[in-house]
Amino acid sequence: MPVPLQSQSTSSDAVFVEAVGRRLAEVLDVHLQRAETISASARPMVESIARLSASGKRMRALLCWWGWQGAGGEPDHPGILDAAVALELFQAAALIHDDVVDRSDTRRGAPSVHRSFESLHRRSGWRQDPAHFGVAAAILTGDLCLALSEELFAEAAESVGTGPAARERFNTMRFEVMVGQYLDVLDEVEIPAQDPQVALDRARTVLRFKSAHYSTVHPLALGGILAGAEPTLLSAYDAFSLPLGEAFQLQDDLLGVFGDPEVTGKPAGDDLREGKRTELVAHAMDLLSPDEGAELDARLGDPQLSADQVARLQELLEHSGARARVEAEVSDLGGQAVAALSELQVPATVHEGLSDLAQRILSRRH
Repeated sequence: MPVPLQSQSTSSDAVFVEAVGRRLAEVLDVHLQRAETISASARPMVESIARLSASGKRMRALLCWWGWQGAGGEPDHPGILDAAVALELFQAAALIHDDVVDRSDTRRGAPSVHRSFESLHRRSGWRQDPAHFGVAAAILTGDLCLALSEELFAEAAESVGTGPAARERFNTMRFEVMVGQYLDVLDEVEIPAQDPQVALDRARTVLRFKSAHYSTVHPLALGGILAGAEPTLLSAYDAFSLPLGEAFQLQDDLLGVFGDPEVTGKPAGDDLREGKRTELVAHAMDLLSPDEGAELDARLGDPQLSADQVARLQELLEHSGARARVEAEVSDLGGQAVAALSELQVPATVHEGLSDLAQRILSRRH
């Protein structure tokens, strides 16, 4: 379907975001009907995906769209709209599985998908363990969401004639996210590295492959690949999107510890209860005294942390200087992204659109 655009990039962004939301609803409605032909009891799977994906900033969709236009793609081509929707579904699948892995109760201010299914079990008075049912149903729902994403992206890639190259990049994105997620879980349970640089390197590896690459690098590149971008343009895209993605995730790490629950939609200090070995924690372990470092290490990953204990760990991360270090990294990475963007050879409208989007990402508060 054509996407009518206006001259200003911010207006164009808003129009495209609305188009993504409409198309996403259309796609999921088709699959809701498919599920119903099997059994009405299957409706909650698709409905859960629809609820989760109904909100969000559509950052990945927009990066894909601007990457497409930067490589000469027409902004109203239906193929790029479907590719953008596929990325939103990919994101939803990642969030569903991530919340299961992290045992998170909420997402975007609402119950996470596995908790929603657990509540359905309790309300319905079904047999066996409600929590186990919730996890099992969410895993299957996340798998379904990922499959729908792949189906739609494959169709979009074929429609623009760049199927093989685009599919290869999409497959790389999926593989990296799964490996990055595993490494994140592994870091929570392994004995922490004693060498501060090793700990930082491990945290940055998780940051890149679990989040940064699929949040910014791959979406922008996929848009370019779909439009037939040359390798030089894709390299220039990466020079901009990698520091932007790393800054994005470092901000997320800060919000996971210091964020306002009313804004983030997640409990305060959630990453502390989950035991996330982020760069924030790695810096703190390097800067704290041995006794304070031992205190942080002992309490990190305790799901029963009280509000006072969370506040104590926040204090350690603050006064050690770890928070300031990460904030400085965010600023430095943001500067790298802005500098790379200034060198990017794309049409003025695309440059303006990417600049607006980058500023929103770098100034995010939730």
